[in-house]
Amino acid sequence: MKSLALPSVNALTTSGSKFHKEQSTKFSGRAGYYLDSSKPSSLKLTPAYTTHPFNVSGIRMQAGEEDFELKQMRDMAAAKKRWEALIRDQKVKVLTPREAGYAIQLSSKSLLDVRPSSERKKAWVKGSTWIPIFDVDDKFDAGTLSRKVTNFVMGGWWSGMPSLSYNKEFLSKVEKLPKDTDLIVACQKGLRSLAACELLYNAGYRNLFWVQGGLEAAEEEDLVREGPQPLKFAGIGGVSEFLGWTDQQRLQAAREGWGYRLLFSARLVGVFLVADALFIGVQQVGRYIQDIRSH
Repeated sequence: MKSLALPSVNALTTSGSKFHKEQSTKFSGRAGYYLDSSKPSSLKLTPAYTTHPFNVSGIRMQAGEEDFELKQMRDMAAAKKRWEALIRDQKVKVLTPREAGYAIQLSSKSLLDVRPSSERKKAWVKGSTWIPIFDVDDKFDAGTLSRKVTNFVMGGWWSGMPSLSYNKEFLSKVEKLPKDTDLIVACQKGLRSLAACELLYNAGYRNLFWVQGGLEAAEEEDLVREGPQPLKFAGIGGVSEFLGWTDQQRLQAAREGWGYRLLFSARLVGVFLVADALFIGVQQVGRYIQDIRSH
């Protein structure tokens, strides 16, 4: 299955009309996360950075891109309807992170963490079972390297999101659990776990619970956390994390005050100083080379 990244969805509702109204922009607003009929029917996802064959005619290439975008929109709309139906028909029950925490502690339900290793290693729920539905693509063949470069150029450098690929062993590993197991399925932001719920339901699991908004929506007191970072910060990275320009860090700064903000302000000033020094250095080298040539 091709490498892909996944859309960021903070919350879904059980109401069909409200689901469409509040989530349409969140599902389609970010490039990089779409559906593809070549994937399993319950998980038709494909990256927005899939390259198109080069066409000499600019007009024809533009038309092809428009058709590709229309297909992505149609596929995403179809996925939204399937996921909405799962929730509306209560085939998958909805839990908030706090309710999930209560369920784990009081009724011994299992939490299935389907996040990739890049997020899992930063923070995880104590006692959770980790089986990623997508994981970091660590292959180094020509096609994978091309996708990695494209992912980096298309925003990976800013968000820190690595190139991901579908875990073909996902279902086989989950199926070691009895089909009557109560499974609380969670990812970082809530969409990959909903896609996982659809796969699991089609595989025969009937006691499925979806964590609305993902682990990113959890407060520290909601779940027993392990790992070096808060659960909210497990999905951030790249330059945006370094500079403190993520929503999660802004909220943290509002709580902790100026000390937290000064740290990232100092980093930003440092970036400008380094960039300025590099610019001056390049100018000096250029002048030196020009002087050599003139003599």
